[in-house]
Amino acid sequence: MKLSAVLITKNAGPDFAECLTSLAFADEIVVLDSGSTDDTLAVAEQFGARVFQSDDWPGFGRQRQRAQSYARGEWLFWVDTDEVVTEELATSVQQAIAGASKKQVFQVVRLSWFFGRFIRHSGWYPDKVVRLYRREEYGYDDALVHEKVHCPGASVEALSGDLLHYTATNFADYMAKSVRYADDWAQERVRRGKRASLLSACGHSAGAFVRKYLLQRGFLDGPHGFLLAVTTAIYAFNKYAALWIKTRD
Repeated sequence: MKLSAVLITKNAGPDFAECLTSLAFADEIVVLDSGSTDDTLAVAEQFGARVFQSDDWPGFGRQRQRAQSYARGEWLFWVDTDEVVTEELATSVQQAIAGASKKQVFQVVRLSWFFGRFIRHSGWYPDKVVRLYRREEYGYDDALVHEKVHCPGASVEALSGDLLHYTATNFADYMAKSVRYADDWAQERVRRGKRASLLSACGHSAGAFVRKYLLQRGFLDGPHGFLLAVTTAIYAFNKYAALWIKTRD
């Protein structure tokens, strides 16, 4: 078996079928679920995925490590449930694994959808992230959130074609996820002995807006760029406010 497409899931939502459809080129689809209450498992099984379940949530990094242990392919291709693989990217993946050397990993370029528009500025594009590597060589780190593939010494190459990332389609869901991520981020910093003040939360929030809207030219994305800068500032404030709450005396 050459290629395993691997996903971690929980209540994947209405676009999950489109995500799985775009993975038809893989030799197998592996899904590790952590307590879905919607039709996620049924949809995964409908597409022939090998479905596994976990009773606890150890954080994103370790959950991906678990999912990797279930895969059988020589190569692992990671996709999130709100992402869709374009035909160009699918072809690029297949070409990459056919001629890759040892210690070589591949990045995808994500093009993200934000409430009605693909964002091409604001620091969101090109959003390069390692998603394709040999199963026996590398794996994800232990981070609770914002996990990354740990691949020291690897040669990193970008694949052709975009990975469409429908990250923001429902405002309530998007903001709720943002709050969960902020809390996970704060918990990770607590483990490292970090602290914060509400003043620093305000400073990071203001800095995030300026960076997103001005330095990263979010204004070129129109009203969507302004909204993105505001929600980014809110996320930054929530991270440090959560850290202050968790560590105050």
